[in-house]
Amino acid sequence: MSKAMIVGVVLGAVGLMASGVVSAYPLDEREPEYADVLAVQPIRDDGGAPREACREVEVSRPAQVADQHQIAGTLIGAVAGGLLGSQIGSGGGKKLAAVAGAVAGGYAGNKIQETMQARNTQAGPETRCDSVADGDDGVVGYDVKYRLGQEVGWVRMDHQPGARIPVRNGRLLLTREETSAVSFQVDKRLCLS
Repeated sequence: MSKAMIVGVVLGAVGLMASGVVSAYPLDEREPEYADVLAVQPIRDDGGAPREACREVEVSRPAQVADQHQIAGTLIGAVAGGLLGSQIGSGGGKKLAAVAGAVAGGYAGNKIQETMQARNTQAGPETRCDSVADGDDGVVGYDVKYRLGQEVGWVRMDHQPGARIPVRNGRLLLTREETSAVSFQVDKRLCLS
């Protein structure tokens, strides 16, 4: 292969790549125009009825007890107190000490069982419901005052516009989808340059 042929092939390849890059970057489209935002007023929907939102939560409850009156604790405490009381004193005092020990032990046994039962809990799901209003603090849209060239006007938008509203072919782009398509196109151009 001759030198001239190699140079021609290389220049042709470079020209082909350059034309591909130029065709990927649209020269006829201008940077999108923007309308300046002068004022924004949120539109609230206060007339909507609140709805009930329910969820499952884990709660602890006292466990079911078989001996609600603490009879077992009272009896065990009375027997133990009576035995201890009978070990004190002699004669008639021994009987009096046994009875006093049985009464005190019965009371103590009752209270001990009551405390143990109160600490015995079981966990389980419970449905809790709250009244909530739908929407983002009741905001359903925005009335926006704008200036495009010498024209000043009002439009309603589904989102807060920021400082500028994109314009394409003389028309304001008012929805999220339209404005995100323009920002994607501008970002793509910035990446190519």
